Amino acid sequence: MVREKLEDWGLHEAAFVSELVVSELVTNAIRYGRPPVSLRLLRDVDRTLICEISDGGHTSPNLRHAGDEDEGGRGLFLVAQLTAMWGTRYDRQGKTIWAEIGLGQEVPLDVYL
Repeated sequence: MVREKLEDWGLHEAAFVSELVVSELVTNAIRYGRPPVSLRLLRDVDRTLICEISDGGHTSPNLRHAGDEDEGGRGLFLVAQLTAMWGTRYDRQGKTIWAEIGLGQEVPLDVYL
């Protein structure tokens, strides 16, 4: 869905990072949040892509540094490394985790290591 929307907008170069960020945030919403889970993509004229994932829960996400042997715990760390900014907004229905992706930026090589 993300790739298709970005292709419609002519933003092919942002597809890899955007898919990874959305995948991590949606997975967290499904695992730790509450229904309903929704996704919204917003773009700011070829400068910024904002991914918003909302769910019905009110628990805060925790950024942590997973150990070498840990099987999980890297999702928000990756989001923080791949985005310009990210954060959480709360309302009566739950929370929204948002991530701002700078368009035209390169993926840092140390993210792959």
